[in-house]
Amino acid sequence: MSIPSPKAVVIVPTFRRPDMLRETLHSLAAQDANFPFVVLVVENDAAGLAGQDAAFESFARERLNGVTIVEPMQGNVQAINAGFAAALKRFPDTNYFLMIDDDEIASPHWLERMVSAADSSGAGIVGGPVNPRFAADVGRGMQSHPVFWPINAPTGPLPMIYGSGNCLVRRSVFERLGLPAFDVAFNFLGGGDTDFFTRARNAGFAFYWQADALITETVPPARTQTKWVFKRGLRIGAINRRIERKSRSAAHVLAKDAAILALSPIRFVQELVRSRSLLRATHPVNVALGRLLSIGGIETSQYRASR
Repeated sequence: MSIPSPKAVVIVPTFRRPDMLRETLHSLAAQDANFPFVVLVVENDAAGLAGQDAAFESFARERLNGVTIVEPMQGNVQAINAGFAAALKRFPDTNYFLMIDDDEIASPHWLERMVSAADSSGAGIVGGPVNPRFAADVGRGMQSHPVFWPINAPTGPLPMIYGSGNCLVRRSVFERLGLPAFDVAFNFLGGGDTDFFTRARNAGFAFYWQADALITETVPPARTQTKWVFKRGLRIGAINRRIERKSRSAAHVLAKDAAILALSPIRFVQELVRSRSLLRATHPVNVALGRLLSIGGIETSQYRASR
């Protein structure tokens, strides 16, 4: 099949998760959308190509209109940038570009609701919820931890979204901000999406939240370990600080570092009283510590994998 001018292109970066990718593509094939769309899979394992093979199989089996590209440079940002650049070039008449990760499942009305939200709101960027689906039994503190629930908002305008796991970006945003879309400095740290959305907000683009455009993310057992959640908090602190350093003076950022560090014990007590979860209560302390370590260049890399 060939669609020269789809209304939307859905970009799916993938790295060594062919079985999960098949589930993602199956959910896209099941979309209840009344307009043409294309799926663009970005294979980020040029040596193995298991994701590309899985995509070809799914396109044929599901009768899903899709294409694949291979991005040989490893890294989350490299893959996402390659996907957006290829989609913008291959489909010059398309205005809407969405992203879903290869460990996520789209609800049947996801695409239609995201595109309808963009049509009706005129927003440059639309976001939706990514709800965790835990692969192992975990406690209440882990299930409700803020690293798994970054936004909880009703449908409507909001100041900004933070993650690209469920997003729609209008072509005009890329035209204004330029390519590559995401800053490669965040390639292995993560946070390239938050930096991109911060720049879009600063450029005056409007954001909109579609609360019923649901995506579900599989959380593997390795990510429900206390050590992983702790490191995630450190990484959030480092990401936030690095983004702020791009537009703020060193003195301003240092003052914010000091304020966040000073407030973190108070926030620890408040969260402990509210949630009765030590795991959740330590999160603001971890974020503050991540900022502090980042001053000395100590940052946790999430997306670096051995070849």
